[in-house]
Amino acid sequence: MIINTGMRTDIPAFYSKWLLNRIHEGFVYVRNPYYKNQVTKYSLSPEVVDCLAFCTKNPHPMIEHLSELDNFNQFWFVTITPYGKDIEPNVPDKKKVIEDFQKLSEHIGVDSIALRYDPILINQKFDVEKHIKCFERLLSQLKGYTHDCTISFLDLYEKVKRNAPDLRPPNEREEIEIVKAFVEIGKENNIVIHGCCEKKELKEYGMDITGCMSQEIVEKAIHHKLDVRKRQSQRAVCDCVLGNDIGAYNTCPHMCKYCYANANAGLVKENIKKHIPTSPFLIGKEEPGDKITDAKQVSWLKEEQITLI
Repeated sequence: MIINTGMRTDIPAFYSKWLLNRIHEGFVYVRNPYYKNQVTKYSLSPEVVDCLAFCTKNPHPMIEHLSELDNFNQFWFVTITPYGKDIEPNVPDKKKVIEDFQKLSEHIGVDSIALRYDPILINQKFDVEKHIKCFERLLSQLKGYTHDCTISFLDLYEKVKRNAPDLRPPNEREEIEIVKAFVEIGKENNIVIHGCCEKKELKEYGMDITGCMSQEIVEKAIHHKLDVRKRQSQRAVCDCVLGNDIGAYNTCPHMCKYCYANANAGLVKENIKKHIPTSPFLIGKEEPGDKITDAKQVSWLKEEQITLI
């Protein structure tokens, strides 16, 4: 199975000490985000965790601890955008993130790391031309450090509309113009451009629409074949093998204006106060009424191993 750490919050950036404690102890408790007393216990043993997946805007806190993860097959997404503090208040300087991306790639291997350039949004500072220039400069710096880049366009969830009324997604004409340009830039840098839950029609402009964490991508990252079925709860437009996430919503201090995982800054601050690095829960600890259930975990690895040339 796959354990995901980055769909609800940025664990490497803000909770790396907690994650390392969980890995050393070999298990983690995950509270159901909608029914708080339903708790799932996941084993963090490499025997059942076929891939430990990350999605972060700041891998730096984990860089010096990478050797502690070497027993796991891994796949890392590192998100790098050109936005400033007005949109991403607490994301580090992008030059430093690029440097850490390169260090991470050198440690885990070029197949096990991918870039995310998302969400793509339009405002007074960023139009199509600006995105193309920024993307071209970024990929030139990451050439040879990854072969995959995922893009997506801003989704206007209600919380995003409330927190960022000045941002909008590209229109259809702008989407096509961006995809065409990005695909060509990707070819120049030997990087495939993948779309995350985007329109199938964009395939005709050269974008890969099979998913950003498809079975093929995961197999390439971990150098093994998988025998896995698509989760029933997965969206129909998504072909990704997402696994089970151990994070929690409303806990990410990046406070990006476009974030779908944070409702508001006040709730995030309250939750951060409850974080205990030694707790098996990311936020808080066991509470009265909690029902803890062991997850049904099996390895999806096939016996044969991919031969890489």
